Amino acid sequence: MAAVLRGLLRRDLRQVALGLRNMASEGGLASYNYETLKVTSPADHVFHVELHRPDKRNAMNRDFWREMVLCFRALTDDQNCRAVVFSGAGKMFTSGIDLMDLASDFVQPETEDAARNAWGIRKKIVAYQETFSVIEKCTKPVIAAVHNGCIGGGVDLVCACDIRYCTQDSYFQIKEVDVGLAADVGTLQRLPHIIGSRSLANELAFTARKMLSDEALSSGFVSRIFPDKPSLLVAAIDLASEIATKSPIAVQGTKVNLLYSRDHSVQESLDYMASWNMSMLQTQDIIKSAQAVMQKKSLKDVAFSKL
Repeated sequence: MAAVLRGLLRRDLRQVALGLRNMASEGGLASYNYETLKVTSPADHVFHVELHRPDKRNAMNRDFWREMVLCFRALTDDQNCRAVVFSGAGKMFTSGIDLMDLASDFVQPETEDAARNAWGIRKKIVAYQETFSVIEKCTKPVIAAVHNGCIGGGVDLVCACDIRYCTQDSYFQIKEVDVGLAADVGTLQRLPHIIGSRSLANELAFTARKMLSDEALSSGFVSRIFPDKPSLLVAAIDLASEIATKSPIAVQGTKVNLLYSRDHSVQESLDYMASWNMSMLQTQDIIKSAQAVMQKKSLKDVAFSKL
């Protein structure tokens, strides 16, 4: 009888703890209140950011460009977040830039002086670039879950993500040349590093042709393809959940150093890694992880401290 009572007590305590976690999660999510983005937490330490303008095919309007920066800066600072999934609501991941909403930013000159207009346009472009650079600057791994069309600015967005999954009906299109401009918020800088083929990257950028999911997989742009959106989201959230069980010291340090190594020589990256780990190797997370491995426990049962 005593054993039964202890078991019931442990179960009740677990339920209370779960309830407290849910309450804390809901309270934390209240601060993620945006017009163009919907933020939820489908699993422990996993946040799901959804581009949420389905009636406009998730076109990227002024609010989106501003809210993405606010959202991902908040995710970087959120100690409850260890991994992020990014997807699009409705029938399409995104149709890209909302040209009607943003046209006045660039088409209408502010003064009669071309040089001053150029400086003004440059400031706006740099601000728009930050909308996707903030994904890289976020220390939490970001998984893009793409379904159907990923056009224009959508390619810029997913190029800044750490992992890309897609559905079988997905396609990717660098659309900017078709509207008279060069892609200027990240695709031309990041895509060649991702697929490892300057020839293919140049072809896609010069022609604006669609890259279908099979080609995206074979070129290394995405790592997995799924038959439909529901199975895509399940897999992306499962992956994020697995990442979230690892030491946040290890995961976030890995992301920082992967990005550093992309843009620096091997020796420079090794030097940076040595400087990074001269402090990070002193973490208690190593001891906790090693004990879990030796005891054949799952890392999800390890109580890593917040970061």
